[in-house]
Amino acid sequence: MFGAIARRVFGTANDRLLKTFKAQVAAINALESQLQALSDDELRGRTALLRERLEKGETEDDILVDAFATVREAARRTLGQRHFDVQLLGGLVLHKGMIAEMRTGEGKTLVSTLAAYLNAISGKGVHVVTVNDYLAKRDSEWMGQIFRFLGLSVGVIVHDLNDVERQAAYGADITYGTNNEFGFDYLRDNMKFRLEEMVQRPFHFAIVDEVDSILIDEARTPLIISGPTEDNSELYQRVDKLIPQLADDDFEKDEKARSVNLTEAGVEHIEAMLTEIGLLKSGNLYDVQNVNLVHHVNQALRAHKLFTRDVDYIVTDDKVVIIDEFTGRMMEGRRYSEGLHQALEAKETVTIQNENQTLASITFQNYFRLYPKLSGMTGTAMTEASEFAEIYNLDVVDIPTNLPVQRKDADDEVYRTAREKFDAIVELVAECRERRQPVLVGTVSIEKSEMLSELLKKKKIPHEVLNARHHEREAYIVSLAGVPGGVTIATNMAGRGTDIQLGGNLDMRLRHELANIADEAERARLTAAIKAEVEEGKAVALAAGGLYVIGTERHESRRIDNQLRGRSGRQGDPGASKFFLSLEDDLMRIFGSQRMDGMLQKLGLQEGEAIVHPWINKALEKAQQKVEARNFDIRKNLLKFDDVMNDQRKVIYEQRKELMSATDVSQTIIDMRHEASEDLVNKCIPPRAYPEQWDVNGLHEDIVRVFNMDLPIEEWSKEDGIADQEIHHRVIEATDRKMAEKAANYGPDIMRMVEKSLLLQVLDQAWKDHLLTLDHLRQGIGLRAYGQRDPLNEYKREAFNLFEEMLVLLREKITSLLAHIELRVEADPEELAPPRPRGPMIESREDPAFADAERQADAAAAGLQQQPMRTAAVNPADPETWASTSRNAPCPCGSGKKYKHCHGAVN
Repeated sequence: MFGAIARRVFGTANDRLLKTFKAQVAAINALESQLQALSDDELRGRTALLRERLEKGETEDDILVDAFATVREAARRTLGQRHFDVQLLGGLVLHKGMIAEMRTGEGKTLVSTLAAYLNAISGKGVHVVTVNDYLAKRDSEWMGQIFRFLGLSVGVIVHDLNDVERQAAYGADITYGTNNEFGFDYLRDNMKFRLEEMVQRPFHFAIVDEVDSILIDEARTPLIISGPTEDNSELYQRVDKLIPQLADDDFEKDEKARSVNLTEAGVEHIEAMLTEIGLLKSGNLYDVQNVNLVHHVNQALRAHKLFTRDVDYIVTDDKVVIIDEFTGRMMEGRRYSEGLHQALEAKETVTIQNENQTLASITFQNYFRLYPKLSGMTGTAMTEASEFAEIYNLDVVDIPTNLPVQRKDADDEVYRTAREKFDAIVELVAECRERRQPVLVGTVSIEKSEMLSELLKKKKIPHEVLNARHHEREAYIVSLAGVPGGVTIATNMAGRGTDIQLGGNLDMRLRHELANIADEAERARLTAAIKAEVEEGKAVALAAGGLYVIGTERHESRRIDNQLRGRSGRQGDPGASKFFLSLEDDLMRIFGSQRMDGMLQKLGLQEGEAIVHPWINKALEKAQQKVEARNFDIRKNLLKFDDVMNDQRKVIYEQRKELMSATDVSQTIIDMRHEASEDLVNKCIPPRAYPEQWDVNGLHEDIVRVFNMDLPIEEWSKEDGIADQEIHHRVIEATDRKMAEKAANYGPDIMRMVEKSLLLQVLDQAWKDHLLTLDHLRQGIGLRAYGQRDPLNEYKREAFNLFEEMLVLLREKITSLLAHIELRVEADPEELAPPRPRGPMIESREDPAFADAERQADAAAAGLQQQPMRTAAVNPADPETWASTSRNAPCPCGSGKKYKHCHGAVN
């Protein structure tokens, strides 16, 4: 009660915010007559003046009034449309990084030009996000007239553009496009191997049209780019036949470590066999162009020598099924990664299944949170205000209508059966048509719309049926839905972005009906006729009561119902709306219709009769709120799990950009090599362990495997007073010497190119495998709740450990590849460039790993910090430069100790 009194006295928070904006609206209006007196060139010149003010240190807020007034005048001259005061309010809300809720027909598309122009003057780029390609093209052409008049460039991103066209579109001051295209371009950019191939610029500001649809409805499934693995069945089968021909001394097997490697004799043997069957065409097995072949040989070797049928796996129904080593149960649907499963399938001569692997993925929540400034607009956002605030830190502001709403919203009618409900709907449609009142009937699915269409056909009522297949045709049909007596059936997605104007949409009709008429006199005659027809139709429709919106069912979300209802009563027009429900509807069944059905029968509800009462509306609204809250919890939990991967994604993508921008990655390679050697030494010679506890043989084997070097580890270990640090120091010296000799042989330029190329390839492969592992982890993590453990905390912990393991494997893999690889000095630089992905990449919006998200528990996201690359030069005479020294390098002070144990020690 006190809250209601306070709202009456002081107004709502929404009212108070709008009140502060109204002073700026008055200032914009005060400039109108001054700008109307300017010539076109003078008005266009204001863009350069505003840009100059920004360059001199003023902020966008300082130039806001002048910018908005300029856009309003440009819109009047180019489109013949002048922004209403409420549209200026909407533009202010967008500029402040909020969501503007504006009713259908209030001109949201025009509103966006205000904030887009102001934020584009700086040249950093503005993205205007729409729900489909048709709207992106239409708005870029339509609103683009204003921007181009004012000297700004406009681009549009649609599905079939190549990278050059995309770069040009993103380079424009204002870029229109769909949420899917923007998101996929971000993922594709982070799979490129050269900075100049990336299409997007750093993010600045985004305006999201239909923000509730994009940031809430479509946020349930992430964007995924997947692609075929680089393996194929024939190659697996051909390599598999060679492994049984290897002799015992061709490979070394360590069952304890579950590893197997070819000996020098084995490499020579396998090379001879590969050459004989035509797989090894030039050079030796470890030439850079044969890296893929090495991978296949290694996996086939593992499949034959490490994995045993009926112990590690079984063969059933033409499939290789993994056996869980702890429970002994079959793990249906699980597969070994990195091509090992295909190698096992080749070994057992079953069908080799082709796999698509996730190459990159991101949720819309995490994509749009990349923008430093984000705003949106829609007709229905207030019901989801808490979600926008919590997930995106976006406040929703309700913008008043330009003219008072005159639509009459009737109470819902509830029938016992769906048949009675549809009979009542058809009867009401027939009545409206008889009095020439236009009708829009909203259904929840294409199936329901087709069923209703059949009923109307039986009654011989002409009508149009919409679906989501052809956006442009939908927009045209919706534009004609306001003609007198017109009947239009539309599903949820139909007609977005196009107003239903009583009498018909004049602009849309002129565009379509005059498209193929070249004769000017004929065009003028038809234009006059169409205008007269539209005016006459509007008068008839107004007299009949305006657009009647009929809802055939309540949706789970009140927002979708409000979108449908909002189609009627635009710009002060009369209108009406009513929802028809039955106890067989999904929401009513969930709400508990069995008891209600029995109660209605006891009360004597007759066939064809309906219950109509405001209490029913309130009860339904509460049911919808419960469903909305549940869906919000699901999306929130999905996001918490994705946030864990998102932190890791940022680290990897940032690292890739640094690698691509660096001309020389040799210091990074040296750091990785030193850390890899430290990992090997620490594994076999733990710190402070007694010499008799050292695994000298294991360290020797690891050095041979990773560095391709035969070092006298055993002799070193027998020296008096030798410690693990000294052995590590000698390993580093030997490996550094070998790699320096290799670089000298091939030339530093070629070596640097190979290092960069291989590092990017290995990083990408490691990241892809890590994504696959995280997918598998997420699928089963919900079961941890049965053990009284929080699945989210478990996922965070394990994902972090897996990320650390990935980095260790990455260091070892790149070090091993560079140690083994042999280069032909006359190699064409193109051969050393990173390869293009094989086969088509698949973009999708589905991820089975999210299916059981309801079971995932709440918790905060984990954070991972990236370690920056060290590239600055170290001067031994200048201690201020020593901070750039590699942790494993000798300290510049000359002590002989490692930097991390000397001046780089952490106190």
